[in-house]
Amino acid sequence: MAERPYLSIGEVLALLLEEFPDVTISKIRFLESQGLIEPERTASGYRKFYDLDVERLRVILREQRENFLPLRVIRDRLETGEIDETAPGGISRSEESGVDRHPSARVRIPEAPAAVSAAVPAVAVTTEPTTLDAPTLCVRAGITAAQLAELEAFGLISHQGVGSTVTYSSRDVPIASAAGAFLERGVEGRHLRGWKQAVDREVALFEQLCLPLLRQRNPEARQQVHEMIDELALAGGELRAALLGAALVPLLDR
Repeated sequence: MAERPYLSIGEVLALLLEEFPDVTISKIRFLESQGLIEPERTASGYRKFYDLDVERLRVILREQRENFLPLRVIRDRLETGEIDETAPGGISRSEESGVDRHPSARVRIPEAPAAVSAAVPAVAVTTEPTTLDAPTLCVRAGITAAQLAELEAFGLISHQGVGSTVTYSSRDVPIASAAGAFLERGVEGRHLRGWKQAVDREVALFEQLCLPLLRQRNPEARQQVHEMIDELALAGGELRAALLGAALVPLLDR
């Protein structure tokens, strides 16, 4: 099947995260709602991003980060050509000519406390995993063999094979690494089962939403499922981070 000439919103997020670690799918959608980007849509309503759309996003995010410009000003300058979205690095013409920044650009918005500004990683649900043996998994995740056994005992990680042929998936590494941070602080593996159970419920919800497309059994429907899963997984991560951040505020204020 021919490769798609466009990117989904989840794929765009993955491209932007290295330079803009705080960007989220909600942020991209918000920029669209404010008229700064206008991605095309598929017949099913999914966004289609091309190279020019991605570059425009980079320019907008750089103007916010480096020049502290409000979105209204960025939109106006893009429309009038003051900001050249085709220039390398998204250089604005006002910078080249030495024109002072907009007055509102001098106001810095304070950042949220680090403890409540959780970053949501890109969810690579389509990446093929590699296999690892137990010692390699422990080294990469920074855990001990005893901690690995504890995580397996409570269902957070599972192995394939028996005896000397036991292997793990590379997808187990971030799970083991995150869980290890709790284990190091005296949290027992049994207390981590709640996270696994919450994920299982989330996946069951996604399955219900995707089931009509899965029943169609054709390449286009399959692609729509991938795009839907990417969006739902990232939105779920954002929702958990937002809820956790809100819930931690009273704790930090004590």
